Amino acid sequence: MPPTGGRWGRTTRGGVAMADSKPEDETDAERRRRRAQFLRERDEAIGLRERVKPRRARAARMRQQMRMRTFRW
Repeated sequence: MPPTGGRWGRTTRGGVAMADSKPEDETDAERRRRRAQFLRERDEAIGLRERVKPRRARAARMRQQMRMRTFRW
């Protein structure tokens, strides 16, 4: 039996298939609100990932500092 959700099939949000959940009369304001919420959640997830992987986060900070030190204005 094939999987019914995740990346192999349609996922649902609140019982409605996500592919079918976009109404035709969606306004730009609603779309911008949903996009802003998505970006906030994405930033939060990125921050959480950096906090739970301190070694990688520290290495990334060190690389960033090295880039900034070697950058010529």
